[in-house]
Amino acid sequence: MKVSRVSEMRALDRTAIEKFGIVEELLMENAGGAVYFALLKEFGTKDKKFLVFCGIGNNGGDGFVIARKIHSNGGAVKVFILGDQSKFKGAAKLNLDIVSRLPIEVRQLESIESMKRDVYHCDAIVDGIFGTGLTRDVGGLYREVMELVNGSGKTVFSVDIPSGVHGDTGKIMGIALKAHYTVTFGLPKIGNMLFPGYDLCGKLYVTHISFPPSIYEDSIKVEINHPAKLPPRDQNAHKGDFGEVLFIGGASSYFGAPYFAALSFMKAGGGYSRLAAPESMTPFIANKGSEIVFVPQKETSAGNLSIENRGALLELSERIDMVVLGPGLSLEEESQELARELAKQINKPLLIDGDGITALCKDLQIVKERKAETILTPHLGEMSRITKMTVREIDANKIDILQRTANELNAMIVLKGAHSLIGYPDESVFINMSGNAGMATAGSGDVLTGTIAAMFGLGLSVQDAVRKGVFIHGFSGDLAAEDKGQDGITAQDILDYLPLAMKLDREGLDESLRDRYVGARTL
Repeated sequence: MKVSRVSEMRALDRTAIEKFGIVEELLMENAGGAVYFALLKEFGTKDKKFLVFCGIGNNGGDGFVIARKIHSNGGAVKVFILGDQSKFKGAAKLNLDIVSRLPIEVRQLESIESMKRDVYHCDAIVDGIFGTGLTRDVGGLYREVMELVNGSGKTVFSVDIPSGVHGDTGKIMGIALKAHYTVTFGLPKIGNMLFPGYDLCGKLYVTHISFPPSIYEDSIKVEINHPAKLPPRDQNAHKGDFGEVLFIGGASSYFGAPYFAALSFMKAGGGYSRLAAPESMTPFIANKGSEIVFVPQKETSAGNLSIENRGALLELSERIDMVVLGPGLSLEEESQELARELAKQINKPLLIDGDGITALCKDLQIVKERKAETILTPHLGEMSRITKMTVREIDANKIDILQRTANELNAMIVLKGAHSLIGYPDESVFINMSGNAGMATAGSGDVLTGTIAAMFGLGLSVQDAVRKGVFIHGFSGDLAAEDKGQDGITAQDILDYLPLAMKLDREGLDESLRDRYVGARTL
């Protein structure tokens, strides 16, 4: 399912009106009708009391349509207008004129004192205040109304996006309504899909309100991650048929990262996992992960990977399918220089994580000039080092920055976090819906690298393996959280649930799981 920016949706509106003659009045009627249908489906209307809060834009016009339909179908409804109603125009003004002629109370709101009693005695509230066009923080009477609604405990239905949520970032603009249900129009907006906006939407529906798919299929670059199916597992295969991957990492103080990366590859279905780590630490890792094939490496005096290993590692890399570089590598300059030298010369698909990313940040030209596919898996701090931007700047504009960076580096980038983002050099971005807050734990990213490598080993293209690996990693974390709760999940838990995640994915997710990961349900 495609996901649009606010400006892209406005362009779609114009195209629908100008090219296809789908007039604004019809689009508004369809939008309001869709919210009413969701309200009817989830809550019912007959003999119930509703308040509809309308701002002075088209979001408010949708609210008038909803009020009319509630009234027409046996519900009691009052409309409160926030702002100067003389500013309504076009389809919104038309629908205000219609609802004003019906036996529906329509009131210009001057203070919250005049409507507190109504809020406390209604059954549900429709939020048609701002929509996706909000660009500044909410204050004044608007803020007071939203605080009252949030504190009322009433069921809230939001029109397009909860008021107060930025349509392009999902950020809260001072204050935002907490909706139980949201119906968004045409396509989900980025603000519907990224936190905290996604959480504030409650149950999210999308309705296409007459938009022909042809007007957005090729032009919209962002979509929800629904990854490819895995090829069937060949019953006559041997371990080499499910991928051979070389993991390069580990240091005197980082035993866990290389272990989680190398073992998760096999737990997710990969065949042959080789770990090149400092020789003094391999016996300790082998005690936990004896299935891993170890390639002990020469060490620096600090116990980290020595640059003397470069030739042997390059030779070994020619015999395997993919290289993972960086888990627990350390920041010692000699190990960092080794990472840069390897990235320059390895001719196989290369996944760079953790300290490997830090090493490459000194010379990003290495990434740009690589001929084989490159995958980077940064968290926000590492993305800050890549882009030379602050974490706050990136967090406020994740998708634009991800698109630009993936294009400039000619690399696939997984920006880790809540609803991880997967960016490609052609500026395509996929929003991943699996995963939970309990996965924000040490080692989780290392399990992700091994899982992505396993998807490649199982036969997916590098591009598809990235999307599938991110999904499976999050799915495994969700299964762990379902059994154990989010508090206290460790990387080991995520790793341990990978076989079950793979089994359920191959069998086909049941309806409840499909519903969880669909992103937005279609009305």
